[in-house]
Amino acid sequence: MAVLQAKQDALQARLAGMHFAPGGWLGAARSEALARLTAMGLPGKRDEYWRYSDPTGLNAAEPAPVSLFDPGDEPAPFSGVDRLKIVFVDGVFDASQSDALALDGVQIEPLSSAGHADIHWASGLYGVLEARGQSPVQRPLAALNSAFAAQGVLIRVTQTQSKPISLIYLQKSETSDAMLHHCVKVESGAEVTILENGAAAARLNHVMEIEVADGARFHHIRAQGRAHKRQAVTQLFGRIGRNAAFKSFTLSANGHLTRNEAILELLGADSVAHVAGAALGDGDFHHDDTVFITHAAERCESRQVFKKVLKNGAVGVFQGKILVKQGAQKTDGYQISQALMLDDDSQFLAKPELEIYADDVKCSHGSTSGAIDETALFYLRSRGVPLRQAQSLLVLAFLAEAIDEIADAEISEDIRARLQSWLSRHEH
Repeated sequence: MAVLQAKQDALQARLAGMHFAPGGWLGAARSEALARLTAMGLPGKRDEYWRYSDPTGLNAAEPAPVSLFDPGDEPAPFSGVDRLKIVFVDGVFDASQSDALALDGVQIEPLSSAGHADIHWASGLYGVLEARGQSPVQRPLAALNSAFAAQGVLIRVTQTQSKPISLIYLQKSETSDAMLHHCVKVESGAEVTILENGAAAARLNHVMEIEVADGARFHHIRAQGRAHKRQAVTQLFGRIGRNAAFKSFTLSANGHLTRNEAILELLGADSVAHVAGAALGDGDFHHDDTVFITHAAERCESRQVFKKVLKNGAVGVFQGKILVKQGAQKTDGYQISQALMLDDDSQFLAKPELEIYADDVKCSHGSTSGAIDETALFYLRSRGVPLRQAQSLLVLAFLAEAIDEIADAEISEDIRARLQSWLSRHEH
């Protein structure tokens, strides 16, 4: 009882300064989310899926101040990619810095304006996938987002897009507290790439709900901001139809606390879900990847590929589950989580899980942590490669399996260049 009361006390303190906006289709979705949240309370360290990460900062009434990050002359991620840019400053849509929200075969609207309508296509998506994702694991911070998020973007794709849609998150205030909620609906046969980059805020609560219809393709590549003390929780909810594909990759470097969740359902036969990430942490860094993929149809494939490079006391967490429901025969599920420890002070915590109720499946999981291969390092050094450069080459080789999940060669190369830049800055 004391634990439940503590969760409710934390919730009431969090809600004290928040504004609930009723009315319209969005008001109804928010009311339902608030009811879910009230029943759960906020997460605590004694919750099974928060045992490795402390949600105190994410639950607090106000975020801790964060010094603004200065990238210097380094270009922003994806700056060389032809894309449609949608900019948020401290979690608020900025039309003046964004491109015109117009592409053939795409309907794009800011959540802040679309929410006032009586009816909207997003009413079948906003909060719907988040609600589905509350079982069997409760996700209170996602319900908090659905109940109170006033900013985000609604994207409906009806045909294949020739250039990506880029969501850019700029941070201008040291105490900004952003709550963003995006909905993406990819209609049958269509294809789209969504890019995300930027620190966003001192504290970020981010939800993206994605519906990938039969025969559609969804690509998601994210480079999370490098503000050192920022705290962020992101939650991807995906519903994937027949012969459809969902692919997501996240690059994380720095950040006091980052928790990235992905909750995906493969609902149609012959569909694919790939989730991958590369994280690089130095010092006061805690990075948590939590993934839950449900196979509910035949002949589906899922991949979870997560690599973390840790040094100077950095902490990496991976919690990944593959659930194969009864009747989901011919499932192919693959899960790998690995950490490269560059010193003896860092820590990697892993909890891989398989739960299978079908008898004709191929599922595997593995998790390892270790130091740089001394034999490989000696080989490079014996051929004249300087020590630091040799170490960087081996780190990049370690991360390659995760980066290979990116289908776009240009974006993949941009990610590799950023990893090399991070390694160069942290050589000493």
